[in-house]
Order: sequence, then structure tokens, then C-alpha cells
Amino acid sequence: MKKRVTAFALLILFVCPLLFSMRVHAQAQAAPKTGVTINVYNWGEYISNGVEGSLDVNKEFTRRTGIEVNYTTFESNENLYAKLVSGGANYDVVIPSDYMISKLVREGLLQKLDFQNIPNFKHIDPEFLKPVYDPTGEYSVPYTWGVVGIFYNKNYVKETVDSWDILWDEKYSGKILMFDNPRDAFGIAQKMLGFSFNSTESSEWEQAAMLLKQQKPLVQAYVMDQIFDKMASGEAWVAPYYAGDAATLVESNPDIGFAIPTKQGTNFFVDAACVPVTSKNKEAAEAYINFLCEPEIAAANVEYIGYSTPESAAKELLPEEIVNNPNYYPPEEIMNQAETFAVLPDDTNLQLDTLWAEVKMGGPGETATLIAILAVFLAVYLVVIIYKRRKRKWELQ
Repeated sequence: MKKRVTAFALLILFVCPLLFSMRVHAQAQAAPKTGVTINVYNWGEYISNGVEGSLDVNKEFTRRTGIEVNYTTFESNENLYAKLVSGGANYDVVIPSDYMISKLVREGLLQKLDFQNIPNFKHIDPEFLKPVYDPTGEYSVPYTWGVVGIFYNKNYVKETVDSWDILWDEKYSGKILMFDNPRDAFGIAQKMLGFSFNSTESSEWEQAAMLLKQQKPLVQAYVMDQIFDKMASGEAWVAPYYAGDAATLVESNPDIGFAIPTKQGTNFFVDAACVPVTSKNKEAAEAYINFLCEPEIAAANVEYIGYSTPESAAKELLPEEIVNNPNYYPPEEIMNQAETFAVLPDDTNLQLDTLWAEVKMGGPGETATLIAILAVFLAVYLVVIIYKRRKRKWELQ
């Protein structure tokens, strides 16, 4: 997407209302400093940051409001969750995915939003209102949406990529990447088996785990954002990831292709802005969320990051090449097969965590072996400590 921004810079400068609006804003007097700083926690590579002439969203927010932004990133919903429950940091705005929003609401980790402070919420399209992950619509504001597909190196992958099966193809052994988070990884296995992402059947999760264990010997690495370097360098040839990142990978490297599997279906996800209960700057956080929803800002943001906007008003400001690209706005036949992650019951979540640990470690046998090794090391450590203490006591005598 960064190349597209550069290539179209001169054209947009003269004909695009978006850039005209940006020039007007740039001429306006900057707001005085408020002394307030908000902590924003978002996915990596997931906001327009001023590179190659793009809009620096956080800088523009500060210029307009006088509110500073301390911006940090995470790699997965699970990492975000761990950070929130640990109490190790206080965030004012977080941007988790659908199923994680449900989990955070259920556990009382998010607070209700005051939509009087978010008037730009009126631009969110009706189909994104009161979603399954936030049925009352009180805790979240959609940021972007997208689907999951497969990146592949055209120099080595010659067949049509229309199925998740390619991630289990032995001829690509050692060149396959896999998601390093359980919901996405299990989701692919579940679709291959014809199961729902949101199954509560224990046997179906076990079957999906077995499929992932069969794949493990073929997998070079379990990754998230590391996919960019590994695919771009040719170190890996096949990898599942989010469609929005096709903007970064495909358009910057002609050797990389992207396809959304049509045989089994895929994940349709929504990432949304929320305010944790620990926020000490709720009004400022809501001002930030409101800013993200302004159509001109939303359009500039998604044009850079490559994901899809939940606002028709923002979509109308985007170049036709983006709006007409099926990777970013898939056709109806793909969306009809797509499924959204929902929050799982506690017992299913526990099973998922256990099975994921087994997949990463290689199975229950290896888990038991690891525990046994750790127990031996602990025993040796205790023996050494006891010996040193007794030796010191003898020397003192």
C-alpha cells in the first residue's frame, strides 16, 4: 500500500477530496497542549504513520486536539489479553478483534463508551452495528475489517491456490509458515474439516489439533508479523495471513501472490476500538476513537494500511483500484462462506489452550517429557543449594 500512496501522490494532490481536506486541516492553527497523554495499544503495522507522504494519524490527532499519543503495538489478541489481565500497563484505547472483545466484555475488562463523545460513530455502516461480539453495541467502535487468505511465492508455487490444503503439502516442507495464535491456526484446521470456528464439541477441537500436529513437521515457523520478512526474502513460500497485508507484500514484491481459499471458506474478522476499565483518560480516549471515525481520516488510514473500512463515507474517498480489489472488498460468494470468531465457553477455551500447547510442543508425550526434564533440573538445583548452605555452615563452625 505504501507504493500505491507514492504512485498516486501527484494525482491525488489535485483531484482527491481527501488530500484537499488534509491541506485545509494542515493550514488550521494547532490546538494548545492539554498536558494529557493517552496510551494506545494496537496491532503492528496497523496505522498510517506518515511514511512516504501518508497521513501521520497520531501526529494529526495531537495537532488538532493537543492530546499526546503514546502508541505501542502487540502481535496477537492473546498477547493483548495477557497484558490487560496482568495489570502491567494502563491503556486508554485498545483495538482487539471480535472474539477477544467478547471475552474482555464478559470478564469486565472494558467500559461502556459515551457515544456523545463519539459523534462520528454515525458514519459506521448499519451492518457493523450491534455485532455478535458486542450485541448491545456499547463497548466498541469498528476500526477495520477483513478476511484471511494465503500468501505464496509465484516462483515456487505454480498451482492454483484455492484451498487451505496447500499448507499441508509435503512438497513445500520447511517453506510453510503458520499463525502463531490458536484461534487463527485452529480456524484453518476447522474449515478443512468442515467444522465451525465456534464449535463447542470437544471431539471437533481434538480432530483439529490432530490435523495441526500432522502439519507441524512441515512448518518452518509459527509467526505473526515476521511473515513480511520471511516471505519477502524467499525464506518461506506459503503462509496464511490477513488480506489487508496484501498491500504491503504483494504490491512491493511481484513474486508474491495472494488468494482467498474458496473451497472451504475463511474467517471474516472485525477489529474495533475499545476503552479498558483501567483507562484514566476516558474522554480523551473517546476523542481519539471519534477522530479515527472521521471519514477523511478513516480513508487515509485504510488506504495506507490496506484493510477495509466499515464506513461507506470513507470508502467513497478511496481510489477505485482499492474499492474494486477483491482482496480488500471480497465478492459476495466469498463473504457468504466466511465466518466470524465468537467468544467460546470457558471449558472450550481451556481445551483450546491445552491443545495449542500440545501442537506447539509436539503432543502430550513431549509435554510430559518437558515437565520431567524441568523437574530433574529443579531437583538438581535444590540439591546444589542445600549442599552450598551446609558447606557454608560447616566452614563457619
